[in-house]
Amino acid sequence: MPNTVLITVEEPFAPSVSEARLEKLAKHVLESEGETSAELSILVTDDETVHDLNKRYAGEDHTTDVLSFSLLEGEEFVVPDDVTRLGEVIISYPTAERQAADARKPVGDEIDHLLVHGILHLLGYDHANPEDERTMFARTADLLA
Repeated sequence: MPNTVLITVEEPFAPSVSEARLEKLAKHVLESEGETSAELSILVTDDETVHDLNKRYAGEDHTTDVLSFSLLEGEEFVVPDDVTRLGEVIISYPTAERQAADARKPVGDEIDHLLVHGILHLLGYDHANPEDERTMFARTADLLA
């Protein structure tokens, strides 16, 4: 079974976000990282939703640009097929929009960056120390090139 990407873009962001672009990039990242039968969900939402999730699940009382919720961490569960269910990447459109404006780049490019960053977290990359950060940021740049 090929990689599957499930996408939800909430109103009012739907007119500004290309689901086809998100799907193409997500599949590119998965395939480039050796995933051939994975499932991934993407949600593009507002600051309030991301703030709530960040507070509830990460203990951080603020919004952020992207969250990744892995299904590969924690208690193992049996799946009925050979699909690797990675988890969900949640992107705050308003935060992405602000960051894009600050960087003087299109919001779509910022969302691409956040999506790759989020997927790499689901695949085990992290930036907790300087060496891991260099590795993850270099891989992000390679995948966006």
